[in-house]
Amino acid sequence: MYDMISKRVLIYLTELEQNNDRIWFQEHKSEFRAVEKEIKEAYNALFTLLKTHDDVDAVKIFRIYRDVRFSKNKTPYKTHFGGSIHRAKPSLRGGYYLQIKPNNQSFIATGFWDPSKEDLLRIRKEFEVDAQEMRDIMGDKKFKSTWGDIEGEELKTAPKGFDKNHPDIDLIRKKQFIFSKKYTDQEVLNPDFLKKVNNDFKTIRPYFNYMSDVLTTNINGESLI
Repeated sequence: MYDMISKRVLIYLTELEQNNDRIWFQEHKSEFRAVEKEIKEAYNALFTLLKTHDDVDAVKIFRIYRDVRFSKNKTPYKTHFGGSIHRAKPSLRGGYYLQIKPNNQSFIATGFWDPSKEDLLRIRKEFEVDAQEMRDIMGDKKFKSTWGDIEGEELKTAPKGFDKNHPDIDLIRKKQFIFSKKYTDQEVLNPDFLKKVNNDFKTIRPYFNYMSDVLTTNINGESLI
């Protein structure tokens, strides 16, 4: 039986959003510690589930404290819990992200948020040569029903050195390669929520296999590791 997420987590986050200041936070520190412990148990349980079918190396749960130095929003605390689990490099690429937030704003995301300059060029070069395998993955019925369409920031035109009229320019001009899936509060509070998340993450594997192969080889298919 894996740890479930209780209603008190969503209640606490809702109250924090309504009272996002240091005085309230300190007065309710014991409540925060209790839900933080619960969240850590949940993310570690998800890590255990992922380990049954993927080689993942660590869980990173992000701090509740916001860095307000360069933000117009000066509220000191995040109003969600977020954590990531990365696959074992160098042979495997990609990672998993889970965010818990009230009012049906919880979601999972996966893919490549901030690829290095070298990785981004390698991905674009692959699409330039042949993007059909990527399109086949995205077009798979089960994959699409889980993840929908690819997301992420993109250039308005072609990157330097690429043909703006290339048939796969919609993929080539992307700077991020992300897929996400939302959950309702009711789904989050279901005892089988983490199992559901794990099963949804399983469906991303063809994409990860493809990108791992691309990013560990050169354009000629020769291994870089």
